[in-house]
Formats: sequence, C-alpha cells, structure tokens
Amino acid sequence: MINENQIEDTLKSLFENIEFNSEPAGLYDPLRYMIGIGGKRVRPRLCLMAYALFKDSFDERILEPAAALEVFHSFTLIHDDIMDNSDMRRGVPTVCRKWDDNTAIISGDVMSIDSYRRIAKAPAEVLPQVMDLFTATAAQVCEGQQYDMEFEKVKDVPMESYMKMIGLKTAVLIACSAKLGALIAGADARTCDLLYKFGYDLGLAFQITDDYLDTYGDSSIFGKKIGGDIINNKKTWLLIRALEKGEELEKSGVADPAHGKTALLRAMDMKAGNEAEKSAKIEKVKEIYEVLGIDEDVKYEIIRLHAQAMNYAGLLGLGKIRYEMLHRYADRLIGRNK
Repeated sequence: MINENQIEDTLKSLFENIEFNSEPAGLYDPLRYMIGIGGKRVRPRLCLMAYALFKDSFDERILEPAAALEVFHSFTLIHDDIMDNSDMRRGVPTVCRKWDDNTAIISGDVMSIDSYRRIAKAPAEVLPQVMDLFTATAAQVCEGQQYDMEFEKVKDVPMESYMKMIGLKTAVLIACSAKLGALIAGADARTCDLLYKFGYDLGLAFQITDDYLDTYGDSSIFGKKIGGDIINNKKTWLLIRALEKGEELEKSGVADPAHGKTALLRAMDMKAGNEAEKSAKIEKVKEIYEVLGIDEDVKYEIIRLHAQAMNYAGLLGLGKIRYEMLHRYADRLIGRNK
C-alpha cells in the first residue's frame, strides 16, 4: 500500500514539473501562474489516495488524470474570479487582475481543454467510464455555478436549493476525484460508488467550511479579505440559516426585532461603497448571526457531514489502516485554514 508521505512527495513532484505549451506566452503564462500559486491540491490528493488504497506504486496511468482534476479546478477558479470581480486568490492577484478579463477568459478556456488532454491518458480499459464521469462532473460544476449566479438575484433561497447548488459546484468534483482514483485502480463498482459518496459529503462540508471562514476566518491565513460574502450578499449556508431562524422567531413572536429576519434583510441592504460602510455592514450581519447562534449551527453541520462521509468510508471494509488514512484526509480538509 502507498503511504501518505509517498502521496505528498508524488503531488509535489507532479505539480513542480507540470508542463504547458510555451507559446503564445500571453495565453499559457496565466496557466503556469495559476498552478504555481498552489492551494491544497484537495482533488488530486484524494484521487491519488483512493488509488493508493488498492495499489503499491504510482505511474502515468493515474498521474496525468490526477493532474487533470487540479487543472480543471483551476480553470473554474479563473472564470469564477471574473464573474465575482475578485481581486485576490490565495493571497495574490487573480488572473483577471494581473492580466485582464479577456486574457482570463481565453486562458481559462485552454486550461479546461488541457484537463481533457490529461484525463484522456487514463488506462484504455477504463477510459470510457473515466470520460463519462469526468464529462458529467464538468457539466455539473457549470450547472452549480449557474445556480449560484441566479441566487444572487433573489433575497431568499431555500436551504435545500443551496445544498443542491454547492453539491454541483463543489462536491461533485471532489466526489469525482475519489471515484476516479478507485476506478483507475480497478476497484469494483460498489467500492467506487462508496468512495464517491464519501467525497460528496466531504465536499459539502468543505464548501460550508469555506462559507464559515469567509465570515470568521483570518484574512492573513485565508488568503482573501474576510466578509466578502456579506458585502456582496452572497448566499451562504450561514446567511440562509440566519434568514430561516430569523423568520421562525418572528413568526413565533419571540424574536428581538433588531435580530430577526427583517433586521437581517435591512442589514443586507446597507451600503458598502467604502471601507467604513463595508466594515459596518459586516459587523451588523455578524452581530445578527451571533444572536441567532449561526456560528454554532454551522460548526454542527460541518461535523454532521464529516461523520456521514466517514460512515461511507467505514462501509468500504478496507481495514483500519486505510480507514484511518481517509479519516486524516477528511479531518485535514474541514480543519483547514484556507
């Protein structure tokens, strides 16, 4: 069995030595920049880990498909930053700021194409299943992004709809990563499906952790300004839960008028044109969150989803060592700082 140190060494080597075309530099330099700024390599790490559960060494059969997952994810980030008008990504300027929107669009496009070139290097005996899984996942990620953009135009989004959106936008690619590694390793269909479910629930927890960190994290660690979701009225688990709880309390007649749904909607309408206004809006929304107990609710939800993911890992029946490796990965993912 491949151990975690071998996985880390392989990941480091894979992305230190990853190659893209050299010309035109204006097209490919943003790809090198985006991969070079790092990140947690969540998806390729899980892919290699799933593969490692069944194999004793890595080779090109898994390395290029694993790299494809990170390349595809990086493409989505480049385009997300354009749509969100973001200035920073992982503590450095976004591609659309360092270059411009047009460069970010076309470089993102070629990054998506490059991910398909790499995924197509999966072993011939599983290539049809790999391509079906990856293509379906890529479309689902786009569907999730569309829902996310549509949610910006409405005040209220049901929690069920929000969970569906993050399932598509975030969780399916993490789930795909787990299943892909197992599929290429030759695991049976039941095992592949359980690893997909493990990755999906962990992906939900990962996104909700991201929501939490945007409000309660440390900007020097998180890599971007805290409170951006509040300033932009972005639909997050925290906001949706607060709107639900605020409405329930108002209907029951026990809500403090300053901290119910009506007050939260007013806070969302606060101006945020300068730094002072932004700070005031963030503080007001956080005050309402704290009165409603949202900070504790969100922590409970992350723990619940983590436990659900680990239940699927337990059903794999792969033994204590392999289970504990998956457990450490899950703990690291939701306990992350950025």
